[in-house]
Amino acid sequence: MQWGTLGGPIHYHSAVHDHDHSHAHGDPRAASRKRLAIVLALAASYMTAEIIGGLWSGSLALLADAGHMFSDSAALTLALFASYVASRPGGRRWTYGLARAEILAALAQGAGLVAVAVLVVVEALERLGTPGHVEGLGMMVIAVGGLVVNLVGLWILNGGRHENLNVRGAWLHVLSDALGSVAAIGAGFAIWRFDWLWADAAASIAISGLVLVSAWHLLRDAVDILMEAAPRHVDLVAIGEALVSLPGAREVHDLHVWTIGSGETSLSCHLVLGEARERPELLSEAYAVLSSRFGIGHATVQIEPEGFSGATHGEPCAGACPPGEAEAPATGRIEPA
Repeated sequence: MQWGTLGGPIHYHSAVHDHDHSHAHGDPRAASRKRLAIVLALAASYMTAEIIGGLWSGSLALLADAGHMFSDSAALTLALFASYVASRPGGRRWTYGLARAEILAALAQGAGLVAVAVLVVVEALERLGTPGHVEGLGMMVIAVGGLVVNLVGLWILNGGRHENLNVRGAWLHVLSDALGSVAAIGAGFAIWRFDWLWADAAASIAISGLVLVSAWHLLRDAVDILMEAAPRHVDLVAIGEALVSLPGAREVHDLHVWTIGSGETSLSCHLVLGEARERPELLSEAYAVLSSRFGIGHATVQIEPEGFSGATHGEPCAGACPPGEAEAPATGRIEPA
């Protein structure tokens, strides 16, 4: 669909895009919710076993893993709710829909991971000074069961983690749990065979380190989306050059690329004509390039005649270009400043 006049805002959506967009609100999120619900049931059921086993064996590593599994359950519940909210249609106020509910959930999951890691480290440091009795064999057996549950959860969530940051957050929770189970197994073996009581606290600290690494990546990606940073996989220079190389195009400015929700990349820009007449097919060509080469399905392109200054008062970009990049007016290419 196209609308607007020369120099005015023009929006283009191909029939293919509309077809894909209608499916994006159905199957992917429904499949994600199903995965999350199954893993939530697994995590909640084995969390109880780890709490009982940790209290019986005296293992801080098991209790830490149980606490982490509790945070997993809370995070999975939040992820499920956020996925449901994100699938709801938008309205007059929420013109982009509610997709960012999932990003807010991912941010909360990252903060929860940090809190769990800090609490475990504090307790582990206290235990290093005064290690208590730990039933190593029982600790090891329970940790093996936890590892099996976590591996099943990872397998279930793996299918949706690349397309959805909310699912990726849940996957990272379960991954750090699986690594924690491995550490608990190692510590249990060391205590059982060599009576190294300090191994329990050491394993707890190692678990916390892994949790913090996972939390950092999740928080970074969530903040990038909320601050509308350009996606890390998108090359703005390449996009500018591709648009300017189209027949009839002279310059591109006010180029913005951002992410609405997980995997939902949007773009807006002003494309300047090299001739003093409108070229209607340029818009279709621009959208085709953005979709096929860069995977950007939602684009808003404003076509301008050469010399047009109504939008930026004669100063292309006028502070709106991506940070650290400037436009070369003669070619329209975006080059590093």
